[in-house]
Amino acid sequence: MCALLWALGTILYRMVLANLGYSFHLQTPDLVAAGNSLFSIGLYFYTRRASRHPQFLLDLGLGYMVFTSFFLGVVLHWDKVPHDTVVLPQISWIGAQVLIFAALIPNSPGKMLVAGLLAVSMNPLGMLLAKSRGSWDFGPASNVLVMHYPDFLLVGVAVVISRVVTKLGEHISKAREMGSYRLVERLGMGGMGEVWRARHNMLARDAAIKLIQPEMMTRGCGSDALVLRRRFEQEANATAVLSSPHTVALYDFGVTQDGVFYYVMELLEGIDLDTLVKRFGPQSPARVVYILSQVCRSLEDAHRHGMVHRDIKPGNIFLCRMGAEYDFAKVLDFGLVKISGGDESMSAAGATTGTPAFMAPELAKGNPDIDGRTDLYGLGCVAYWLLTGRYVFEEKGATAMVLAHVQKTPVPPSEHSAMDVPESLDRLVMMCLAKDPAARPAGAGEMAKLLAGCGGFDLWTREEAEPWWRLNLPVNPAAVATTVSRPHSEAITLSK
Repeated sequence: MCALLWALGTILYRMVLANLGYSFHLQTPDLVAAGNSLFSIGLYFYTRRASRHPQFLLDLGLGYMVFTSFFLGVVLHWDKVPHDTVVLPQISWIGAQVLIFAALIPNSPGKMLVAGLLAVSMNPLGMLLAKSRGSWDFGPASNVLVMHYPDFLLVGVAVVISRVVTKLGEHISKAREMGSYRLVERLGMGGMGEVWRARHNMLARDAAIKLIQPEMMTRGCGSDALVLRRRFEQEANATAVLSSPHTVALYDFGVTQDGVFYYVMELLEGIDLDTLVKRFGPQSPARVVYILSQVCRSLEDAHRHGMVHRDIKPGNIFLCRMGAEYDFAKVLDFGLVKISGGDESMSAAGATTGTPAFMAPELAKGNPDIDGRTDLYGLGCVAYWLLTGRYVFEEKGATAMVLAHVQKTPVPPSEHSAMDVPESLDRLVMMCLAKDPAARPAGAGEMAKLLAGCGGFDLWTREEAEPWWRLNLPVNPAAVATTVSRPHSEAITLSK
């Protein structure tokens, strides 16, 4: 389109001059127009190469807009202008071009704003160059803005257009099929992806779809993109292997034609433990034991398959209602799982991955020889959060938090809890928080037995949980519950 406009604009301008009696002779603007037409055609074929990344092409388009605007600014102010010409505000070809690019190239509004301002600045620059060449004495320098302020106003319009076009593109993309599912509503988003409510095309069953857009895969360097892709695939494969009812169930996994990675899992109705404490405060010891016992069953299944979750935290444990059952715990997000006998880590070389407030000391130190007891440390941190509404260590900053887990001795949860924490449970939580893995319970199964042996409180049962749910989280038929997970929104990577 730009190549055609350069050619037609120049030809039609010469025809107008011919009708006015001017003879034709080749001038610098003609050469500029011919050069830009050839460059535009070359750029067209360059962008058709399959190896070009889409976001790079969109950014290249904005760069090309600024590039061609510079030559437009030069050409528009090349001819000599009579001294008595009045400077009047006007919309130029550059302003029109900015609107065209905003409508055709779906970049972010922020990028459009920067590129648009640079592009329309080329008209004032062209006027200043004309004045330096002696072809136009337009008076005070402020006249460059007087003449072209309408173009700057059009940049604001272009930003609005860009936002509308981008949102429309996102809606179209989200409406596409993911296997046998259709995306309906976004439930949550985080640093690594999004979670959407999806509807099966034939079955009367909603599901949750976690997806990662292609640009997420290539946001960093190539090696980081590869790690992210492998981590996403590993989460799907790891979840598919596990059969515990307390691990979120996987239905499907794949990659769309647009390069969007996705996997389909059961849609959970309920609340994660992080939100539970923030909304309803610390929980009773009986309920904490009831929840942790279920989590242990999920972890025991994972550990028997040689997997270590490595990111056990309140946000990755979901409390839900399953049919007639209440307070049914589900463990989510196996994206950081370590598999015995497989890759040492799904992280970049020389990095420690996890969530600082719940990171075991050996994980923080990058010890490659970790096992299920690392997850039990995280579970101890979760128990601490449930009982007290506080982290084990209240440090500021990720590094300080990680160092505290390595170096500091925690205070027993009973000293921070407003409730009466039984000594047996208090002792078990501190056992999980031992710096030395050997001092922790031997495994998730052993941990479950120790939880069952905790006394000093009335047992929490499904019958106890049902009234709480009916009061605090009643069923809303129009919109079933909350997000399935926050896709790694709080997990970080610490370089050693």
